[in-house]
Amino acid sequence: MALQSAAATAGRVEQLFEETEQEHITRENSNFSAFEADMPKLANRFNFSWKDNISSYLGRKNPFFDYVNPETDYVWILDTTAYRNRIGRWHAEFVAAYFVKNSGKDLSQIVAWVSEKIGLADDEQARATVAKRLQPFADQILPAHAVDIDLLGLNARLGPSGRDGISSDVLAIPGNDYKDGQVMSFKAVNAEATPFNITFAKSKGYAILSDVDDTIKKTLTSSPVGILKTTFAEEPEPIKGMPELYKHVNQKLNEPVFFYLSASPYNLYPFLRNFRQQYYPNGSMILRDASWMNLAGLLANLTQGTEHYKVDRIEKIHDWFPKRKFIFIGDSTQTDPESYGEAYRKFGKWIGAIYIRKVTGVAEMDDGQKNNPERFEKAFKDVPRDVWYVFEDAQELYAKIDALPEIK
Repeated sequence: MALQSAAATAGRVEQLFEETEQEHITRENSNFSAFEADMPKLANRFNFSWKDNISSYLGRKNPFFDYVNPETDYVWILDTTAYRNRIGRWHAEFVAAYFVKNSGKDLSQIVAWVSEKIGLADDEQARATVAKRLQPFADQILPAHAVDIDLLGLNARLGPSGRDGISSDVLAIPGNDYKDGQVMSFKAVNAEATPFNITFAKSKGYAILSDVDDTIKKTLTSSPVGILKTTFAEEPEPIKGMPELYKHVNQKLNEPVFFYLSASPYNLYPFLRNFRQQYYPNGSMILRDASWMNLAGLLANLTQGTEHYKVDRIEKIHDWFPKRKFIFIGDSTQTDPESYGEAYRKFGKWIGAIYIRKVTGVAEMDDGQKNNPERFEKAFKDVPRDVWYVFEDAQELYAKIDALPEIK
């Protein structure tokens, strides 16, 4: 997996990608830079051994790695989707994030800061929720480590992790007799790690690529305070009508494979996975591979480099499923129109439809620029007009989904 992240140092976020026009509008209108500069710095998450520090640059070829210790370490293994390669064998990309247990011990300062910024009442239970969700941003990451998984009776190694405490491995899956849409659960070996699912998807049929933040989940990505409130304090809230729409899509298109592509960092994986399980069809959650040493990185992830990141991930999905017919669903707060338009210009009729939710009535969002018809015309230049559609109410899409041609 090509790693794309911004480094956060001394309370300042450094861009690795030039800000796009839409990102500049968002960040300037809500003064993200000043807000990020004021955010307290978390404990040093890069306080690992000299050996791990140096050898982490070697990636998977690192001969000096260690296996995770179940007593001191924990691993998140992300759900994945298996695909057939050119010779018909099943493969999948396995992504894992490695941490040292309870290493971010003193969260009181950052909890107090977040609580003050979002106007949280002096409620012990509410602050405990903030602390729990902040923990993955504070725990020390773990480079140069690996974990074994039980892959249908065979031990397969994931990792070792790179400098960001993340590993990505494409592995062959034993066996061949899997049904389209079949979901199987797997576990790690001798490690404290999240169980994970593999969804098997054959080469043909429909597929859905959905944005998460402000498309299916209220995140308020146009506001730094809104991001903090919806991420750390509030119960995650689905966008009105979208769970019902996705249920209809799942039924009407014969259980298509789902990919949920978010600009959020992997630190939010359990939070977002639980939300998806509660409201939306099964599918792989694709998040940005960055483990931040500063909370400002969360805001940067959601507002900088998103177009480049999403197009890169879409290209990877295309490599896995070039014969699937994809439906893209996003919103107008970030760069979904620009990302999806660029993807169509690259891959053409591989994308059967693009639906963009027009977000309105959000504080600190410049509706006039974000929802300007000229913006959409520019983003979807050379994309046929009958392919893309901007909607405000999920009900508008039922007839369009029903009219999609059947794939045999």
